Amino acid sequence: MPNTHYTLLDASLWPLMNKFYRSHQSSMKAVRDAQLWVARRGDIVAALCLRPVAGGYWLTGLFVDPQCREQGIAAQLITAATQAVSEPVWLFCHPDLRGFYERRGFSFDPALPQAMAERLSRYARSKPMIAMGMNSLSSH
Repeated sequence: MPNTHYTLLDASLWPLMNKFYRSHQSSMKAVRDAQLWVARRGDIVAALCLRPVAGGYWLTGLFVDPQCREQGIAAQLITAATQAVSEPVWLFCHPDLRGFYERRGFSFDPALPQAMAERLSRYARSKPMIAMGMNSLSSH
């Protein structure tokens, strides 16, 4: 298996992340006010955004190149992005992904800041969506 490097992408390179998402017909986008994390094997093979929100961080945009799935890349990328974070990390996902995130230290139905709870409520109107949360360095 090729070497995979997990790194924080310089903010000026956010267009590369959007190009990666577009190349896979993903609707995800790099968020400029977030930490942009990527897994590279030369080119980007996975990406996620870690966006500061009141009381913690919001993990969004996790996507792995379909050719590179089932190799632990998503798990390693989540670990790299959250290992130095001492505040809670939340994410919203389809209910089918609950087990995947629980195996990575996230718990189902965490206490959310009001703004996040409202956002989840809006998102859940149009598609199945649950909240997951990880409480800090001690969760790794």
